[in-house]
Amino acid sequence: MRILPKTITFQWDTGNIRKNLIKHNVTTQEAEEIFTQRPFLTSKDIRHSSDKEQHYHGLGQTKNKRRLQVTFTLRREEIRIISIRDMDRKERKQYEEA
Repeated sequence: MRILPKTITFQWDTGNIRKNLIKHNVTTQEAEEIFTQRPFLTSKDIRHSSDKEQHYHGLGQTKNKRRLQVTFTLRREEIRIISIRDMDRKERKQYEEA
């Protein structure tokens, strides 16, 4: 599913930067990298989406092959990362099969 804008830019919330670094040990650079590496798999996050804002899940990897799961939204053609962490076993299997 193609949902990303042609030009990828990011909108960061300082609270999310801190949370993702402290809780999941993921830097902003790593988080941004997975959107440009292939494959990058996306799906709608129906549970957390609303009429006002769609949320998405993504599975991708950094240039150093770290496999990450990201939850994000699009705001005015910018990607706003909500949460990012290492893939769990089920997600790794799904990613490997893609």
